[in-house]
Amino acid sequence: MKWSRYVPTKQALERLITLQTTVLKMIAYGEPIQAISGTICREAEDISGEASCVIFSVDQDGRMHPLAAPSLPLPFLRRFAETNAPASDVTPMAFNQPVTVLDVEKDARFAPYLDVMIPFGLLSYWSSPIRSRDGRLLGKVGFYYTRKRGPNATEEAIVASLTHLCAVMLENQEIQRKVKDLAFIDTLSRLPNRASYNDRLSMLMEDATSPFALLLLDIDYLKSVNDTMGHAVGDALIRTMGARLKSIGGTVEPFRLSGDEFSLIVHGCDTEDAMEQVARSIISEAGIPFEANGYSVVPSVTIGGAIYDPTQQGADRLQENADLALYHGKELGRGSFVAYKPGLQTSIAERVKLMSDLGAALREGRIEAFFQPIVRIDTGAIVGMEALARMLSYEGTIVPAADFYKATSDPRLAYDLSGVMLKQIASAVRGWLDLGIPFQHIGFNVTQADFKQGDIERRITEAFADAGVPLKHIILEVNEAVYLGPGDDFVARAVERLRAKGILVALDDFGTGFASLTHLLSFPVDIIKIDRSFVTDIVTDKNSCVIVEALLGIAGKLGMRIVAEGIETVDQAEKLMSMGCRLGQGYRFAPPVPRSLATELLQRLGEGVHRAAETPNAEVDHIARR
Repeated sequence: MKWSRYVPTKQALERLITLQTTVLKMIAYGEPIQAISGTICREAEDISGEASCVIFSVDQDGRMHPLAAPSLPLPFLRRFAETNAPASDVTPMAFNQPVTVLDVEKDARFAPYLDVMIPFGLLSYWSSPIRSRDGRLLGKVGFYYTRKRGPNATEEAIVASLTHLCAVMLENQEIQRKVKDLAFIDTLSRLPNRASYNDRLSMLMEDATSPFALLLLDIDYLKSVNDTMGHAVGDALIRTMGARLKSIGGTVEPFRLSGDEFSLIVHGCDTEDAMEQVARSIISEAGIPFEANGYSVVPSVTIGGAIYDPTQQGADRLQENADLALYHGKELGRGSFVAYKPGLQTSIAERVKLMSDLGAALREGRIEAFFQPIVRIDTGAIVGMEALARMLSYEGTIVPAADFYKATSDPRLAYDLSGVMLKQIASAVRGWLDLGIPFQHIGFNVTQADFKQGDIERRITEAFADAGVPLKHIILEVNEAVYLGPGDDFVARAVERLRAKGILVALDDFGTGFASLTHLLSFPVDIIKIDRSFVTDIVTDKNSCVIVEALLGIAGKLGMRIVAEGIETVDQAEKLMSMGCRLGQGYRFAPPVPRSLATELLQRLGEGVHRAAETPNAEVDHIARR
């Protein structure tokens, strides 16, 4: 079937020029793209006189979305939205070239749409692509006709002009979207950034009727990952975390605030139980291992949360409360969740004061090494010592150990404390050797902070070399959380290098953290110290007995020694001895004592000097408790 063709009139060309001016002004003034598209379609239809115009945009997946179609029937547009692909443009070859369909009833591509086209007289179709300056397909301009025909010369002129206008409009939209992304989207995680978060929080504050909770999330040990595995792995960790938080969906709205910090607004959450349930599920989902640059990364996150109370909180107070909860969570242990409670602020203030006190004590020389004997349980003979740091107050009294060690969660203070302790320990051992005491080993604890600096091997060897103490007298006590936390490969390698120098390594507080019996097959350790929690109930608790017996059997076959910590009663000592445990430590034998009293204990009760069975317990108490 032929259709009429005629040269566009002067009036039509003038109207196209006017339309161009109008559209360019609308773009320059920042009018919405739907409004601009609607203006273009209505003017194109008016100039044509019998076409229904539609303007499509094309997304990254090649799907087409109507920006404006003022004259097309709603049933057709709904059907189009359901399929999300135009019937005439379903083949890839058709995307970037004009398409003419003179009779939609004879084109199989239109079959799914005929029931919502024919009743409205939509009988033919013509479209032309909208291309960017670099040739990318941005969209299409389409005409539907109520007669079976194709475009006439006027309509071709209209579309030729419109495709250029639409290209300017769509490219401008791309630029605006990129500008907005730079302002409101974090480029690494692809989550909304801090500016978006602030805007969103302000909006929620204005609507006091909608309850929500605020969760603040930190990626644990991100700096360690960057330092030990490289920044490419650290970036992969942030991207992975962003994707996992985004995939939660539903009522959880995530944002990235800074390096390792994310926030999550949980809409509709107004109870602590509901908030904890969401937080626990996030911690579980976040902890799934993934591969990056040849490394196996096991993420860990810590979360603090607070529920918004419109009667008592503004945005600043809400964020402060959630931040206090996060801070407290880090102190309790990485990978945890803490909900804000009023008492948290007091607890944190106390810790800040302890940190200040510890810093002052380090500067003023008020840190003293105390020593607790490690003994043969069967004889009571001292075979070694564990060095424990003690802080002296200005009055000369000892600050309670439980309070003092809260401050060592600060990495800088923990690192400085280790340096002070190393010198005092080396000096004490040198003194005992000079006295001819048959001394075996001294154990001292190292922290994550000591390994993070990367100089633990140098610090230990230099401190003991300066004092002339052989490294064979040292036992490096490493907590489970240090051994098995993020960067554990790095820690294990450092431990192996120290063992190669003759230093013994003990896995401290076994059973309270990450370790299990199966881990012992791969740990480079010589000694396992059973945590006091198993020893406390060993006389009455069957489960504790089973665990200790299993550990004794496995460690014995692996050539590892066992030391039971926290022995306080005769019954505990006898029970352990009956199970085959030969070495122990605890107040049953002696508390931690200053160097002078430790020297006296070693002189009187050291292995090879006297057997404890020949020495009344009263004498031990008299020496140790002075």
